[in-house]
Amino acid sequence: MKKAASSSKDAKIDASPSQLIDARIQELSDWRGETLTRIRALIRDADPEVVEEWKWSVPVWSHAGILCTGESYKAAVKLTFPKGASLPDPAGLFNSSLEGNTRRAIDFREGDKINEKGLKALIRAAIALNTSAQTTARPARSPRKPKSE
Repeated sequence: MKKAASSSKDAKIDASPSQLIDARIQELSDWRGETLTRIRALIRDADPEVVEEWKWSVPVWSHAGILCTGESYKAAVKLTFPKGASLPDPAGLFNSSLEGNTRRAIDFREGDKINEKGLKALIRAAIALNTSAQTTARPARSPRKPKSE
């Protein structure tokens, strides 16, 4: 009896998040792959302790919570910061998802130059926000007492 070859879906199940990100970059094989590679390197440079994850079929970078996700589309590579509305952006990098109260994103298009200093500052600000949220979290509320009649 022949053993069935592993499908690419099975291979993805066994792959680490970093390997899945590598595979996504290889799949793109154009300016989007190059852009995602550069963004990934800048994130790692800004935070050597960053954790790479694979959620929702996209790269996710975390440190005490999600920092950002890296989606790829036909015309853009989108770096989404789930708490972006709470981050300072003095370089004015956020150019997408500006209407919401929480998220902010940066759309990188073919030929765009990446503001490395500004992007690293956003990553570090996201880390600071995530770590400050952990240390300043409120204690759980005690159960309400029933009203006396």
